[in-house]
Amino acid sequence: MKIRKLLVLGAGQMGAGIAQVCAQAGYEVLLYDISEKNFEKGIREIKRNLTRQVEKQRISEEEKKAVMAKIQKSATLNDAAGVDMVIEAVVENMNTKREIFAQLDEIAQDHTILASNTSSLPITEIAAATDRPEKVIGMHFMNPVPAMKLVEIIRGLATSDDVYKRVEDITKSIGKVPVEVSDFPGFVSNRILMPMINEAIYALYEGIATKEAIDEVMKLGMNHPMGPIQLADFIGLDTCLSVMEILHEGFGDDKYRPCPLLRKYVKAGWVGKKAGRGFYIYG
Repeated sequence: MKIRKLLVLGAGQMGAGIAQVCAQAGYEVLLYDISEKNFEKGIREIKRNLTRQVEKQRISEEEKKAVMAKIQKSATLNDAAGVDMVIEAVVENMNTKREIFAQLDEIAQDHTILASNTSSLPITEIAAATDRPEKVIGMHFMNPVPAMKLVEIIRGLATSDDVYKRVEDITKSIGKVPVEVSDFPGFVSNRILMPMINEAIYALYEGIATKEAIDEVMKLGMNHPMGPIQLADFIGLDTCLSVMEILHEGFGDDKYRPCPLLRKYVKAGWVGKKAGRGFYIYG
């Protein structure tokens, strides 16, 4: 069955970005968030992104209006009954995701694909909350979604070949590059990235160098566009800690033990750019 209409759950940075790229590709999109404030913020972010594209002459003002018209507000999860696919992009918490997927399983039509944008949680465990594990799959978009090409597609233990192929086709249709990844903690991207960030924070914690020096080493010596400590602030230190805890628990290996300094900053509420302060201070 051809996918024409999608429901995106969560209007935060990731959900809003997913809604935008899907609408730009011609899909009808319903955007849901439990918080009216978050929904309005997400819509403002989409408008800002599209306005920048107009200013750079990548799209016209008419095209911007057409994209915005394809994104409609969803006020209830019951709207899942009228879509062909759901992409969940809510908080990175297994209990929350399982609860949502169990509800979606009850509401959505039999053909509807249920996808999660989780960055590290097991798709098989999320799928087990439903009676359609063959139709549950992971779609891990990169941040910021409109700019980043990669989407990790994660098969759960029961995900069908047909569902994988359809999700792969959708990913290509929205201008992204799909990469198939097995269902292991952190997948590929965060299994490699987060330990590097964690090690950079250890280097700061142990007084080996300042945060500025650590970031310069990686930018100038390794040709990274952004240093690991600055990148951690951009991702969100709470997210970094969550992923490291999932890796540590999932593999039982102390090489994934989160740095105590990372825990301290999260407990202080200094979780990065979104909070105005992380390892760096933002105006």
